Amino acid sequence: MGQEKKPYYKLGTLDKGFKILELLCEREGMTVSEVAAEVGMQRSTSHRFLASLKELGYLVQDANSNYKCSLKLFELGMKTVNALEIKQVARPFLEKLSGIYGETTNLGYWNGFDIIYLDKIESSAIIRMDLAVGRRIPIYCTAMGKSIFAFLPDSHQKEIMSTINLKPMGPKTITSRKLLKAELSKIRERGFAIDDEELSADVRCVAAPVFDHRGLPVYSLSIAGPSIRIKPSMFEKMGGDVARLARALSKSLGQKIMTGDKAP
Repeated sequence: MGQEKKPYYKLGTLDKGFKILELLCEREGMTVSEVAAEVGMQRSTSHRFLASLKELGYLVQDANSNYKCSLKLFELGMKTVNALEIKQVARPFLEKLSGIYGETTNLGYWNGFDIIYLDKIESSAIIRMDLAVGRRIPIYCTAMGKSIFAFLPDSHQKEIMSTINLKPMGPKTITSRKLLKAELSKIRERGFAIDDEELSADVRCVAAPVFDHRGLPVYSLSIAGPSIRIKPSMFEKMGGDVARLARALSKSLGQKIMTGDKAP
């Protein structure tokens, strides 16, 4: 019988990199030579793999120069688990909010400069807000994004503020950093954010942050719909209801806000 061909899409270096990660996750620490012997490669090759994984943040070295897996792998795993669990935990809150107003309700997740839609309950109305689950939207011109942005730790907020491109998205997008900072301050005071045609014309949205077990505003609940139905006079009532349900969801996730931080 001929030798079995490996699939065309397999990358040998990627395979070896993950083998090393899996190996180190099972051990308390290994040297370059030990990894080389275990995986079956030259010591110099082993060193390059380990150095690269360390530079990427997946490995650390102890006082004896042994390589160990870093907490970055744990963080990646927790993000995946949380993304799955949050949908189950948040679903009743989306349903409650949907039942109160009959508009589309959404669950968002913070990812860098964007918010990712994790789940939604669509309005039964013919004209409705309809963004697909998995869609990315900018953090600076959406109610879900701004509600998270406003409650991020100062270091995260400053980093985003200094590098993000505030390009116009809708007719009322805030494109001034000075005005955006003032808007974030207002959001912290009232506990919820408003998108009044900032992302898209004729669409309004109200959202509040959801804090995880670390007290970080990782998620957001929102209610969205056409401007012909969601009037500015409704913002306060909607914002209060969204913020109330967001606080309850945060509690369900085991929120722990540090002393001095102001939750919505």
